[in-house]
Amino acid sequence: MDDLLREYLPILVFLGVAVALGLVLMLSAAILAVRKPDPEKVSAYECGFNSFDDARMKFDIRFYLVSILFIIFDLEVAFLFPWAVAFGGLTDVAFWSMMVFLGVLTVGFAYEWKKGALEWE
Repeated sequence: MDDLLREYLPILVFLGVAVALGLVLMLSAAILAVRKPDPEKVSAYECGFNSFDDARMKFDIRFYLVSILFIIFDLEVAFLFPWAVAFGGLTDVAFWSMMVFLGVLTVGFAYEWKKGALEWE
């Protein structure tokens, strides 16, 4: 039993410190926070419309377009990282395949930019 406690004591100490730190941070934020919301602070954030409004109201489709473009270029980076890590052991075919992939994405980005998909009025 003594060996078991000695092995798990660092984990218990770590969990205790983590819980204590989390509680201290949450309580200090609740106590020290400024409670003077202004209209700008409570306005709609990144979605373009109020959160608790009519669910059937019309809104701009550009929010979806921007999110789709973000996902596309985020996936580009997700494919690029493993390729870059294994770059030393790759062949010329793998290199040029990635260059074609990046070229297609660059052409798509230029097309979206030219069409004005990234413009916000």
